[in-house]
Amino acid sequence: MKRGLALLGLSMAVVVGLTACGGSDSGTDSGSGSAGGGTFAVITVDPSNPYWKAEVNTAADEAKKLGYETTVDAHNNDPDKQNQFIDAAISKKVKAIILDPAGAKESVGAVQKATDAGIPVFLVNAEIDQQGIAKTQIVSNNAQGATLGAQEWAKVMGGKGEYVELLGNPTDNNAKVRSDGYAEVLSQFPDLKRVQQETANWDRAEGKQKMEVMLRAHPDVTGVVAGNDEMALGAIQALKDAGKLSQVKVLGFDGNQDAVNAVKAGEMVATVLQPIVQGTTLAIQQADSYLKTGKTDAAQEKQALDCVLITKDNAEKLNGFVLSN
Repeated sequence: MKRGLALLGLSMAVVVGLTACGGSDSGTDSGSGSAGGGTFAVITVDPSNPYWKAEVNTAADEAKKLGYETTVDAHNNDPDKQNQFIDAAISKKVKAIILDPAGAKESVGAVQKATDAGIPVFLVNAEIDQQGIAKTQIVSNNAQGATLGAQEWAKVMGGKGEYVELLGNPTDNNAKVRSDGYAEVLSQFPDLKRVQQETANWDRAEGKQKMEVMLRAHPDVTGVVAGNDEMALGAIQALKDAGKLSQVKVLGFDGNQDAVNAVKAGEMVATVLQPIVQGTTLAIQQADSYLKTGKTDAAQEKQALDCVLITKDNAEKLNGFVLSN
């Protein structure tokens, strides 16, 4: 999900030691030296969400370019479903698994199971609590992105006002990292007061419902910070229904097209583009490299890609989670 600007700033040495020579894996399982071909199992969260749909489409397109077929399953953050899909992938003897995990702790066993079966796993978008099991863990630099978003939102808020927060799925490390990133910035403004937090699990309908609850409790709020765009868009709908959107500044996170359109329309202050297209592309490329050479060619297992702030100034350049020059 990135290009332009900070060229999605492949965070730090982020990943892309893609150029490098060595990689951290020694790779003795699953066909090093393979000529390519076969199937990648893509296991994602929820393709009805535009963010995860982009993840799935990118994985399928990139895999096809490299000569692989793909299967797609969605666990909806249910570890039991994820385990079933991992078991099915093992039974089918897929070449590799591209996984957006259902929880940092909850997914360790599933990744270990596939690895023990000789099938390499490449994580994208979210991480697990252990290293040395998956071949790569490619995530957005969520702390950096939250900092960008919070700084812009605080500026538009004039550094004062009461606000509420919508949190993502609590089993996903990204939810806590973004919330902590917001808090670190906003705590520097003594006249900005968070009056309520609610979990809306990355979902638009739930975001709307939780926003309605918070509006009843705090009818005079002037700001909303959300852990992703879908929850922010739900909050915007609730504010529209209550006739209060013009009084409330909303911050999103992801860079999905509906959010970009809301930024253009002045309904959302900003969103933070996650490089999901870039990250998923890297996961597929590193899987291909690993299968052919036994190495991912990444500098390290955990790789963080920098996010980009999207405001009215650059919203026209963003399409399909890709920012043009």
